[in-house]
Amino acid sequence: MELTPNKKVYFASDFHLGAPTYEKSREREKYICAWLDIIKSDCQVLYLVGDIFDFWFEYKFAIPKGFVRLQGKIAEFTDAGIPVHFFTGNHDMWAFDYLPKELGVEIHYNPIVTTINGKKLYIGHGDGLGPGDYGYKRLKKIFKNRFIQSLFGFIHPNLGIGLADFLSKRSRAKSGHLDEVFLGVEKEWLIEYCKEILKKDTIDIFVFGHRHLPIEQKVENSMYINLGDWIHYFTYAVFDGEKIELLKFKD
Repeated sequence: MELTPNKKVYFASDFHLGAPTYEKSREREKYICAWLDIIKSDCQVLYLVGDIFDFWFEYKFAIPKGFVRLQGKIAEFTDAGIPVHFFTGNHDMWAFDYLPKELGVEIHYNPIVTTINGKKLYIGHGDGLGPGDYGYKRLKKIFKNRFIQSLFGFIHPNLGIGLADFLSKRSRAKSGHLDEVFLGVEKEWLIEYCKEILKKDTIDIFVFGHRHLPIEQKVENSMYINLGDWIHYFTYAVFDGEKIELLKFKD
């Protein structure tokens, strides 16, 4: 893909809408929508790189209530011909056909590689990648099993969504504590994952979420970006066709 002059590509992740309370989530959602209003004029493509919702499950005739402001903004983008790529994260991996049908997004369940202005980008949420975290990797396989998903669909939404929200309160997104620190190049599992990919392929830019920590790090001849989150940092990345920058949204 080639960028139109004066157009850019935007990336954001880890909104975790629904956490930690209804009131704080609503306030954050309005903040996100204000950001989307600002970038819309020069955005050629928008990548939402996972954990947009703190919990999401699509029943046959129901979805979690709320988040209508964000959904409306996404629809504005796609209705205006701006492609929106939605990556599932570990909190919203149970997104199926509702978002593509109603909002017009292209949904991704795994990382993708795309070329923009001759630059090769590797984009994904980041959960379950790299060394270690074997417990979660096993759990993710269970959650991605279609039979398990169909069984959950038989649970009444009041119980299913309530149970998921209770479990999610134990996560770092619900805790409200700022406990993310940079572990160092040799201990960051996503950086180690990037190194493994670079042994097999040439990638110019890696873009991940999940880590909840804004990171810009050179990895060999590539750039690794972690998008941070919109709970503590309100950070996003913008690519102008030549370079990618990690920026903070301010009032």
